Amino acid sequence: MSTLKDVIFGDLERELAVTRKVLAAVPADKFDWKPHAKSMSLAKLAIHIATLPDWMAHTLALDVLDFATAPRTPESVADTAALLALFDDRAGALRQAVAQFDPAGWDAIWTMKSGTQVFTAKPRSWVFRVWDLNHMIHHRGQLCLYLRLLDVKVPTAYSNTAADPTFVFD
Repeated sequence: MSTLKDVIFGDLERELAVTRKVLAAVPADKFDWKPHAKSMSLAKLAIHIATLPDWMAHTLALDVLDFATAPRTPESVADTAALLALFDDRAGALRQAVAQFDPAGWDAIWTMKSGTQVFTAKPRSWVFRVWDLNHMIHHRGQLCLYLRLLDVKVPTAYSNTAADPTFVFD
């Protein structure tokens, strides 16, 4: 029998594992590459994805994210190993937040602000699903496109890819 936590976080470990596979494919020698002048660099996008578990952990552990006092995202990493270490650290903190999370607070209001300026206040359930988990998946898809444009093998996320035509549905 599933618990409410099982339902809430049922996809999380799979999405973290897929995200780690995609981050592992990021070539450090292409960190500065951008597909377009308005796009993030490969490194900036990858670092953003690697640190999104922070947002998830904050969403679960805190009622307010205040950008005026929140820790800053690293500007750079030395190589792909450092990128993975960053992700693993942040994913570990997220797992701790999940373990400590009381589902009774799932629908509580969560606020994003900077000092006294409130940007939004929405139910935690919405923030976690849309701004956190879906946000990571969205940017992971962008990163997969970057990898394709760089002619790097794109890891399988949900099913087969052109680089890995074996049909696997898991």
